[in-house]
Amino acid sequence: MRSCVQYLHRNRDRMRYQLFEAQGLCTSSGVVEAGCKVVVGTRLKRAGMHWTLRGSNAIIALRCSRLSGRFQDFWEHHADTRKAA
Repeated sequence: MRSCVQYLHRNRDRMRYQLFEAQGLCTSSGVVEAGCKVVVGTRLKRAGMHWTLRGSNAIIALRCSRLSGRFQDFWEHHADTRKAA
């Protein structure tokens, strides 16, 4: 019980749900879970697909950057990283 109370006390600023909702912010995980399903599930979980960890991470990074409108930023960062190596 003590650790539960300590957790609630340490994180009380993150639990102001009424304030967040009044600001129009989402306080549930459903939106994030649905986004993960669309971004990851529709690409990586197709029939017959097998992925390495490296390959799946690369595809997820590409899909996230494309779907968020930051595709060009991804490639610029990728090019900068390769130059530095």
